[in-house]
Amino acid sequence: MAYTNERRIAELAIHRACILTQKVYNSQVKGTITKGDKSPVTIADFGAQALVISSIAHVFPEDSIVGEEDSSDLRADKAKLDLVWGLVKDTLEATKDLTNELGDIKDEEGMLATIDKGKHQGGSVGRIWALDPVDGTKGFLRGAQYAVCLGLMVDGKVQVGALLCPNLPVDPGMPEGKEGILLSAVRGQGATVKPLSTPFAQGTPISMSSVTDFSKARFCEGVETGHSSHSEQAAIAKSLGITAPSIQMDSQAKYASISRGVGEIYLRLPVSLSYEEKIWDHAAGSLIVEEAGGVVTDTSGNELDFGQGRTLKTNKGIVAALRALHPAVLKAVQEELKVLKL
Repeated sequence: MAYTNERRIAELAIHRACILTQKVYNSQVKGTITKGDKSPVTIADFGAQALVISSIAHVFPEDSIVGEEDSSDLRADKAKLDLVWGLVKDTLEATKDLTNELGDIKDEEGMLATIDKGKHQGGSVGRIWALDPVDGTKGFLRGAQYAVCLGLMVDGKVQVGALLCPNLPVDPGMPEGKEGILLSAVRGQGATVKPLSTPFAQGTPISMSSVTDFSKARFCEGVETGHSSHSEQAAIAKSLGITAPSIQMDSQAKYASISRGVGEIYLRLPVSLSYEEKIWDHAAGSLIVEEAGGVVTDTSGNELDFGQGRTLKTNKGIVAALRALHPAVLKAVQEELKVLKL
């Protein structure tokens, strides 16, 4: 089947990276740096980006990669650089059974160069991977939800998505149960989930909730108010007749949740007209939701355009919902924005 190998490599790459991110997640040392845009980045972000890009570059050397991070801050901080290289070396040693398939990183300079292979500017031509090594860094730092996310775009359209959520439960009906899931999808072939503990297993097909009564529906939104407008989203939920409180979580764990029936709607309304969503924040998750039976558009009802570069510059906001609910949700969103004159 088309993209079978790409899906497998994407799953294995983010799983290998997650071994590193979880080690940092469970450690007292996060090695946080504040970037120029005031957002945080940790030693886990750098290490995971190096591991995932090295895997993609080893198997698909002609492909391009858009990664969230670059090595400039790391090169300027020798202590953190040493920490990252130590984590990468340990992870490569712990997963040496995958070296033949996913490749290796020989030294510290090779790691830095690998991180910088993610500087590609994106576009609408060719095979381009979008990587977020630690999506939801603030959640990661709080000990909450985060995700490792990887999507393959071919001529500007996402064809493969892989999403690893280490802190979501295997059984969505048992939130305190065993944690860690890996979801993936190929366009036209459906979406699957498997436990983090069994990365080589066959995934189980997933589908969105069948709830079509808004009084029984739930919606997901981000924790950070700087990313989406909670007040507007609450007003929309009220207008639709949703009475349940929102499910708040960081990262593309929101896409993961609604794709397997924990919530029916995900809203991310822009807090400013100038904000541009990053492609790595949506490539994998949006495809997984679509393949699980949902629709993902912007607030104008347009498809997300991943061929515009590193951002979704022609789209504003995100409206993801079960196919049967999406038209009504989109209408409510547009009515709210009209009231706000946005």
